Amino acid sequence: MGESRSAAASEPPHRGSLLPARELGVAWSLLAVIAALAWLLTIWQAHGRMAGHGAVVMSLPLFVLLWVVMMAAMMLPSVAPVAITWARGIRRQSGGLERAARTAEFTAGYLLAWTAFGLGVYGLLAATGELVRGHPGAGRWIGSGAFALAGLYQLSPFKTVCLRHCRSPMGQLLYYARFRRWARDFRVGAHHGLYCVGCCWGLMIVLIPLGVMNIAAMAAVAAAIFAEKLWRLGAVFSTVVGLAFLTLAVLTFSQSWLLPGLAHAGS
Repeated sequence: MGESRSAAASEPPHRGSLLPARELGVAWSLLAVIAALAWLLTIWQAHGRMAGHGAVVMSLPLFVLLWVVMMAAMMLPSVAPVAITWARGIRRQSGGLERAARTAEFTAGYLLAWTAFGLGVYGLLAATGELVRGHPGAGRWIGSGAFALAGLYQLSPFKTVCLRHCRSPMGQLLYYARFRRWARDFRVGAHHGLYCVGCCWGLMIVLIPLGVMNIAAMAAVAAAIFAEKLWRLGAVFSTVVGLAFLTLAVLTFSQSWLLPGLAHAGS
């Protein structure tokens, strides 16, 4: 009974209970600055590197570091509303410093989920890079397969479930409020991050043929993720993106310029 009252008291508030305008502006500004700095660092790291499988010559620790920066740049703009909504619930129980620390825990948990996915991406980059170097013709099949897999997933019910969660997270945030207090904000961030990985991994794997350090491709994927999650027609847009990927899967056999990442691996 006592735990239920404690959980109820810590629930994120409904729409009527908002952060003060000043604090809300500070929260948005901080996330915008972090995302902008992450983009600048990503562009700086990409400058002078091959926009593709050059990434696999990095050591694993360096790749993970750059991957986390990339995810901060690409994902923070679309996850900001969820983080700020959670902060609304935090505000009633926490002082300024504690609230900042708990929000940082949420962000760390969220990025941890994407870091785990990044380890899988590193393995795929290494494997496909070796395969294409030994068999250059395999690049077209790998690229076509990546686009086809991404396109089919965009049209799948699993994508729909994860996208619905990311577009309307309030019910899930109320569920998170029942988590035990130990590292709750970190676990909430990681849990939401897993849903986000489930929603967006198909969009991410097209960076294998397009190039992991391809800034234009990263920006396009980030824009697609932002539109899916926050645009009123995001669900329809997601379907359109899936159909576009299936079209690209066919075109890759005649349009080698669609495979800059795999072209670098072949050379």
